[in-house]
Amino acid sequence: MFIAKTPIFLQFLMPSFTWKVRTRHKKLFLTFDDGPIPEVTPWVLDTLAEYNAKATFFCVGDNVRKHPEVFNRILQEGHAVGNHTFNHLNGWKTTTREYLDNVALCDELMQTELFRPPYGKLTWSQSAAMKKTHRIVMWDVLSGDFSPKLTPEKCLQFVKNHAGPGSVVVMHDSLKAEQTLRQLLPQSLAFFAAQGYQFESL
Repeated sequence: MFIAKTPIFLQFLMPSFTWKVRTRHKKLFLTFDDGPIPEVTPWVLDTLAEYNAKATFFCVGDNVRKHPEVFNRILQEGHAVGNHTFNHLNGWKTTTREYLDNVALCDELMQTELFRPPYGKLTWSQSAAMKKTHRIVMWDVLSGDFSPKLTPEKCLQFVKNHAGPGSVVVMHDSLKAEQTLRQLLPQSLAFFAAQGYQFESL
């Protein structure tokens, strides 16, 4: 079952994680996972620039290694970056030592305190270790752009219906999500900009 809006009880169970930003102002925090890649990320940057929008990119270290020019453009245009492990590891299927080593490998390529676990999956021991060195960022709204079972229109509906002041919204600058994202991102920006929202990085 797909859950677009993170249940409140999960946020209470893990209050040390960043789920959303406390604010009464019309601010959205768009985040993009799994890049950077030359096929999608530059288009995302171009689209954000049209709305003077800033975002946060949770980067896979191996993609940063392979595409440093795209990663550097993210930084040059004033966006924030976060660690998304070097190899997009599933914490539930990885030993704590292996997981932390993989995060450290990604840290060598970028200086950031932000971290998002791929798939949102961390064990308690991984979480305890990571909280000592990073700010763990989860999400308030999951767009679902990565799912072949969801249409772009449905993903847009999720974001429109569930995002509000301070929401951290997940999208993906990946090949898997590209077709949906090319409709979802500009339409989301247009919808919320028309309501007076600003788009900021974490």
